[in-house]
Amino acid sequence: MALVVLRQVKRALSGLNPKEVRNTAERPVRIGLVAASGEALGRMETYFAPPMFSADRRAEAVCMLIRGGGTGCDLEIYESSLLRPKHGFAFEPEAPEDCVRAILRAREDLMLPLARNLYPFRKPVAHHVIRAVAKENALFCLATALPDIVPSLVSLPWAAGEFGSDAAFLTMNQIRMAFLLAAASDRPVGYREQRSEIASITAGAFGWRALARELIGKVPFGRGLIPKAGIAWAATFAVGLSIERLYRLGYGFTRTERKAVYEEAYESGRQIAGMLLAGLRQRKATVPNQSA
Repeated sequence: MALVVLRQVKRALSGLNPKEVRNTAERPVRIGLVAASGEALGRMETYFAPPMFSADRRAEAVCMLIRGGGTGCDLEIYESSLLRPKHGFAFEPEAPEDCVRAILRAREDLMLPLARNLYPFRKPVAHHVIRAVAKENALFCLATALPDIVPSLVSLPWAAGEFGSDAAFLTMNQIRMAFLLAAASDRPVGYREQRSEIASITAGAFGWRALARELIGKVPFGRGLIPKAGIAWAATFAVGLSIERLYRLGYGFTRTERKAVYEEAYESGRQIAGMLLAGLRQRKATVPNQSA
């Protein structure tokens, strides 16, 4: 079974292109900063391009920040005390993270280049990526078990027919997650550049299955769809957090830490799987009404 899954993963790698992730992350972005004084502008620049960067890296980040804004900017950030246009974002010095969250909600298309170049965006973007991919993996487990409810998987990165098992899809999507996390962390992106992370994900896929069997044994009637999808969510979440810490601090989770994070995340995964399943069933129930 392990060899079959590995062959499926290897075959599917041809459909996963890290160059596309790199190109998205390297997209040029110009951010206008508007404030009432030079001192206020300086505080804004220091927040988005902190001194912890090397001199060269900080200079690159500051070049993205255009004082006074202008028509060539992809987005504009205004000091909170100023009137701003509808498309502008407010920067409150006492709670600057609110500005970061508002930008990410409105401009998801800029997430990777913002995280790559501006430090305050990195952790929020990484956690968004982790949760999004974990949700995709949970949804895949539900959808492949309920073809009558979800006849197609157009919302997922690849069609279900390309994979002979859940393990192959989950592994591939975790590798995709590793590419996205590297790009958001200003790390090299690619099969060669991330061979250690990819090897760990591939080897860990079977360990997660063993751990899943152990955990499901503790859950009454645990062989249903909800536990299965919850495991997919929790395993992906734990892998993602470990990779994020590796890129941020230089080391990931130990085996013990990974297991602890997984078990803690499992209950959240079950709840999310339950909501996804309810949503799928509701969608199925409304289809006849839409076609009537």
